[in-house]
Amino acid sequence: MAETIAVIDYGMGNLRSVAKAIEHVAGAASVVVTADPQVVASADRVVFPGQGAMPDCMRELEARGLRDAVIQAAASKPFLGICVGEQMLFEHSEEGDVPGLGIFPGQVLRFPADKMVDRSGARLKVPHMGWNTVWQKPHVLWQNIADGARFYFVHSYCVQHVDPQLTTGTCDYGIPFTCAVGRDNIFAVQFHPEKSARDGLQLLKNFVEWRP
Repeated sequence: MAETIAVIDYGMGNLRSVAKAIEHVAGAASVVVTADPQVVASADRVVFPGQGAMPDCMRELEARGLRDAVIQAAASKPFLGICVGEQMLFEHSEEGDVPGLGIFPGQVLRFPADKMVDRSGARLKVPHMGWNTVWQKPHVLWQNIADGARFYFVHSYCVQHVDPQLTTGTCDYGIPFTCAVGRDNIFAVQFHPEKSARDGLQLLKNFVEWRP
């Protein structure tokens, strides 16, 4: 029987492009965009995208009754967080001073204004928007993706004070920051694989085939 991949819809994700990118690499698997906690619970794999402000995302997740479904999925099946869907896995966000889901220890903080300069001394804009290099730490989801490959980012906040054992990818934008994390059945990234061309599709394909 074909697997089902649930893309969680809590009103805040770039769902169409995420779902289409996964469908492109999913083979026989069925990709379902859903706001139904029962569908999330019954899915074989779960993708947790996010876009927008962290307080709005947390509020909508609660309002739609999806909080427990996300926590249970993250505890029990292959789980991919994207952008704010990565940030929400952590304990707290400076954006709106809101608690996250607390699945991982760590804080989501704004890029520090006094550090936003490049190596030539030119000012860097926030949000961090565009392509940037990702340096990998060993994880099966990087299979067939070169270390130092470039991925597409759009964000003003990033996770910091992360347990080094959780970190699976790093990036530099004024400061070095963790841009990918993984533990057991969870992998989550700050960048947008659905907007990151071949390497982004490869990462999604690796997730679809992952047997943690």
